[in-house]
Amino acid sequence: RLSRARDAVAELSLDALLVTKLDHVRYLTGFTGSAALLLLRPTGTLFVTDGRYRDQAADELARAGTSGSDGGVDDLAVVTSRDEEQQLVSAASGGLVRIGLEAADVSWARQRDLAERWFPDCELVPTEGLVEAQREVKEPGEVARIEAAAAIADAALAAAVAHLHEEPTEAEVALELEAAMRRLGAERAAFETIVASGPNAALPHAHPGLRRVREGDLVVLDFGAVCEGYHSDMTRTVCVGQPTADQQRLYDVVGAAHDAARAVARAGAEASSVDGAARAVIEEAGWGAAFSHGTGHGVGLEIHEAPYVGRTSTATIRPGSVITIEPGVYLPGLGGVRTEDTLLVDAGGCRALTRSPKNLAS
Repeated sequence: RLSRARDAVAELSLDALLVTKLDHVRYLTGFTGSAALLLLRPTGTLFVTDGRYRDQAADELARAGTSGSDGGVDDLAVVTSRDEEQQLVSAASGGLVRIGLEAADVSWARQRDLAERWFPDCELVPTEGLVEAQREVKEPGEVARIEAAAAIADAALAAAVAHLHEEPTEAEVALELEAAMRRLGAERAAFETIVASGPNAALPHAHPGLRRVREGDLVVLDFGAVCEGYHSDMTRTVCVGQPTADQQRLYDVVGAAHDAARAVARAGAEASSVDGAARAVIEEAGWGAAFSHGTGHGVGLEIHEAPYVGRTSTATIRPGSVITIEPGVYLPGLGGVRTEDTLLVDAGGCRALTRSPKNLAS
């Protein structure tokens, strides 16, 4: 990974890249702590962290095989202050002319500090997507971790749905999902769990509150688990009791949109065409304006990462990408339905990593 990143840096005619985004540090080195940066140079890499992570950093880099002078991290430094960090990195940049920064991660204030104190004699060049592009294609070990996270979420959902007839609050259902995932081995929930019932189901990102789930409610459950740093993402919509004809039609349209998008999702497909396939089904049903978000996104070390699957996306889906497909329709007065799977894409199509059944009646 470090070697591929260096090649990408060289293609941009840069002398080095300052990697500041922690997800990228983890991806490139295996380090999981909360404070680190890399100065990625043509012939080696400087890794800097603070004293809290002295032993952890050495251990994790060794286990990941990224330490050592043979193309890996050849200099692991531990600092005790920001000033010491600045002085160390500045000294290591001697002789460098053009240094890339991760534009999406560096604030305006930090860029000014880097230009004035860290690299006063260098040209700082904003870069975008350099490590992100590498992360789009998942290695087998990454897929296995996402699939393990998805299996944890599947099991948690089965336990939670069984209690919806007991009229729990939305917050209680969310808590049950998150506790079940932790008991099953998740590091944490992948994001704030969404449990939206009745009228709240018409809010795409409703926060679980004190409303009690009632008979006849549509309930949208959107959640995921984290396993060894990798996320899963799934949404299921259930009806407490037997659905009405209108609820069933809404569910069927969203399901058809999901299936249409999944049929298009394969390596080489334009992400916008995946979105378009889902959107066409919903527009034909007369609910186009009620599908108010994109169809999906990449999943991995982050819950939202490239490629993004929306109508304005310019991405082409690559083999080995892990994406979500999550069309939804939200109708005030009736409620809402969203159906989401996390999928591994290859040349022949895609394979679902989330396996919970899609049953409307609970």
